Amino acid sequence: MIFRKLAIATVLLASGVALAGCGNTIRGMGKDTANAVDATQAAGRDVDNAAK
Repeated sequence: MIFRKLAIATVLLASGVALAGCGNTIRGMGKDTANAVDATQAAGRDVDNAAK
């Protein structure tokens, strides 16, 4: 019985750590995507200004 509770606690702890890591990765991907969009828009403005 104690082994089963210990196993469940271990699985829950490992799951929590894994989910916390995923949250940081997803947040980082969102920032990278936003930066890519900003850079693309800036490049578009530069091309537009150069064409004028």
